[in-house]
Amino acid sequence: MPGESVPAAGELAGSGAVVRPGSPGRAVAAADRGATRIADRVVAKIAAHAAREALDVLPPDAVRPHATVVVHHDTARVRVSLELDYPSDIGGQCGAVRRQVSRRVEELAGMSVPEVAVQVERLHSVQARGAAHGRTQ
Repeated sequence: MPGESVPAAGELAGSGAVVRPGSPGRAVAAADRGATRIADRVVAKIAAHAAREALDVLPPDAVRPHATVVVHHDTARVRVSLELDYPSDIGGQCGAVRRQVSRRVEELAGMSVPEVAVQVERLHSVQARGAAHGRTQ
């Protein structure tokens, strides 16, 4: 009839189910269509990038943050390794990294993150860097 909408190809009107080509009239429920799996290494890249976002400034010669993850169903446990300037608020920076990593993995990968372990691999001394440039007191 004029004015009526016609279901898009592969859809049953109003049901949210999909009709597979070659199987006339047989609807496939959303839960039976499959699932999307996000690779662990992709979640690790998201976590490492989020850790970098959380840190205001990295020491000039620092290695970028690195993350490893263990994914089980829709849960990711994350370990982030990073390097920080010293002296600085190490606890505050680690807390900011934990919050940002958890938030971004949940947003981008749709996974809950019950654990983010932050491992500080190296502290870069501001005084030592200053002494290397001839500025000692």
